[in-house]
Amino acid sequence: MSAFTIVRLWIMVFLHYFVWGSWYVTMGTYLTQTLKFEGGQVGLAYGSTAIGAIVSPFFAGIVADRFFATQKLLGTLHLLGAGLLYLVTMQETFNAFYPLLILYTISYMAGHGLTNTLTLHHAVNPGKEFPIVMMAGSVGWIAAGLVNSGLMLEDNVGMFQLACGAAAVMGLYSFTLPHTPPKGAGQKVSVRTMLGFDALKLMREPSFATFIVCSFLICIPLSFYFAWMNVFLNELGIANAAAKMTIGQVSDVVFLLLLPVLLPLLRSKGILLVGMAAWALRFGLFAWFDTARDAHWMMYLGIAVHGMCYDFIFVMGRMYVDKRASADIRGAAQGLHAFVTLGIGMFVGSWLSGVVGAHYASQGADGAVTHNWQMIWAIPAVLSVVLTILFVVSFKDRESRVKALADGK
Repeated sequence: MSAFTIVRLWIMVFLHYFVWGSWYVTMGTYLTQTLKFEGGQVGLAYGSTAIGAIVSPFFAGIVADRFFATQKLLGTLHLLGAGLLYLVTMQETFNAFYPLLILYTISYMAGHGLTNTLTLHHAVNPGKEFPIVMMAGSVGWIAAGLVNSGLMLEDNVGMFQLACGAAAVMGLYSFTLPHTPPKGAGQKVSVRTMLGFDALKLMREPSFATFIVCSFLICIPLSFYFAWMNVFLNELGIANAAAKMTIGQVSDVVFLLLLPVLLPLLRSKGILLVGMAAWALRFGLFAWFDTARDAHWMMYLGIAVHGMCYDFIFVMGRMYVDKRASADIRGAAQGLHAFVTLGIGMFVGSWLSGVVGAHYASQGADGAVTHNWQMIWAIPAVLSVVLTILFVVSFKDRESRVKALADGK
């Protein structure tokens, strides 16, 4: 792949994740402080991306990408998304806001697979070129956080207006991308295949079944971070909270680069274990963060371990699935993993985080809502510790397959 093509695809991924980073990190603050939504409603709003991850394959995978070139479909979805985001900016009640947000996230989450498809279609050396292009996603997320803080959009509808404008730019830009024919033209596909159910036979292996179950369970505590972290920082009066949260994306890039180095040393089980333990550490730091002692290092360290939390769970998870599945069901196995984690796992986690947040919220005489953050963070901390122990005890992968993964074979 030429350098020019890499740059074009890099801009594509940058814009795609800039759109998401514009509103997803700070939405909780806007919903609680400005629209006065309840904690349960905040959890449901964050669960909309999980609904999008579940539903979008039916649209993008079964119907649309069998009739349209990938770059045209990607552009159309982002332009449609820009229109939906514009409507979202006009809503002030949950009953009006939530359905529109779901429709938007369905259109957006379909773009994840399309950007991957477009990049891999034009990659000459996917192992080398794909990570370079995908790294632009972290950069786009960082840029969105900095812009959000710089323009002071963290508690107002401006975040969705920013996302709307970026989505329109992304939509128009997509039509200029290299032509990528529909990958499934003329092929028959079933719902079973799209959801990855053809890979269910892998669940007969105890190690793979344990991996899938633990992947689902870890998504429950991690949803607390996405739903409440920005609210937590703003409630503490931390200036430019969204910008400070981009420390996590810098960490993401660092640990993504370290992953190939650490894999031969820790092997797949070790990497996954460190990732789960990192979530326990992160929530523990947040739960016992004491503003009276001005222990801000605990808060920033909790943000900085994001690379281990994300890369060691999701990126390593995709690599593990790729190596464990045979070629004929590899795509189905990845679909199953995404369905269980980004879909069901994130939905359950977002719902639970909303319930917990609502339970530990209180309203002062001035009408301002505050939270018992120690309890809100302690619950996912305990869940992460229990899950880490469960994984150590129950994950018994075959040494030969683990070694093959570590050696990159």
